[in-house]
Amino acid sequence: MTHGMYYYLKQAWKKPTMEMRKQQIAWRRGNAIERVEKPLRLDRARALGYKAKPGFVVVRVKLLRGGRRRAAVTAGRRTKRMSNKLVLKMNYQGVAEQRAARKYKNLEVLNSYWIGEDGRNYFYEVILIDPQHPQIRSDDTLKWVMGMKGRAFRGMTSAGKKSRGFRHRGHKQQF
Repeated sequence: MTHGMYYYLKQAWKKPTMEMRKQQIAWRRGNAIERVEKPLRLDRARALGYKAKPGFVVVRVKLLRGGRRRAAVTAGRRTKRMSNKLVLKMNYQGVAEQRAARKYKNLEVLNSYWIGEDGRNYFYEVILIDPQHPQIRSDDTLKWVMGMKGRAFRGMTSAGKKSRGFRHRGHKQQF
């Protein structure tokens, strides 16, 4: 049985090569949010709505892994109340989308996907759309973005819906 190009791209991401590990070393040294020319995982980006046309921007976001902590308590407390651990109520992918949205205020988050992780960082690529771009405004499949503001902050992306509990089986989605 023959498969298409996107099938083989997807299979390549299941077993990372040494080249991918070398890329992560370069990403680690880079900025927390970097604009990239084209998506690294073309199959995933296309599945989430990316098109190679003006008005689309792809950003790589680096996040620190590990538990979140409050500042240590300095005043008197019972031992029971001295905990400083925080449980994140949303996933790291949603955090990456929000950080990208804060940096690029004139763009709207379409979606995002995982591209790698090491012992210290998670890496995500976030797809952003410029709702004011003429090619986006004239595209019938994308013009719905013009009416949306702050999708990442309102939990309207796939990662946001997951943290709100809308992506488990048997749940009817309400808008």
